[in-house]
Amino acid sequence: MLRVDSIDQRIISRLMANARSSYADIGKEVGLSAPAVKRRVDKLLDTGVLRGFTAVVDPEQLGWGTEAFVEVHCRGNVAPHDIQQRLESMPEVRAAYTVSGAADAIVHLRAANIHHLETALERLRAVEIIDRTVSTVVLSRLLDRPPAP
Repeated sequence: MLRVDSIDQRIISRLMANARSSYADIGKEVGLSAPAVKRRVDKLLDTGVLRGFTAVVDPEQLGWGTEAFVEVHCRGNVAPHDIQQRLESMPEVRAAYTVSGAADAIVHLRAANIHHLETALERLRAVEIIDRTVSTVVLSRLLDRPPAP
């Protein structure tokens, strides 16, 4: 595991706040030259602390405003990789996690509307390894924060 010092943490915080910040601007904030910031960012990328840079998009603004979390209960003993393979082709699946407890996995679905969500749930239930699902539709998002550096 890479040791991340306080300067790296401040660089990460700045990038999380605005990934378009220049190395020079970040350097002014953390007390380093632009090339020194670039070397640190490159090291954070190489070691996997930073996985990349992206635009943050509001799914509702793109027409994907309905979401649900779905407990997936599989038939028999199914490997996580097998669950992942079956879910990858579904564009409505935004994330999936193996979990402890009764469910084999939790799936985060996004859809355009409740009818689209129902159709996605029907396709999910039709996957041959899935025995049953338990769905919880999101009414409102109370808190959505990025991880702290």
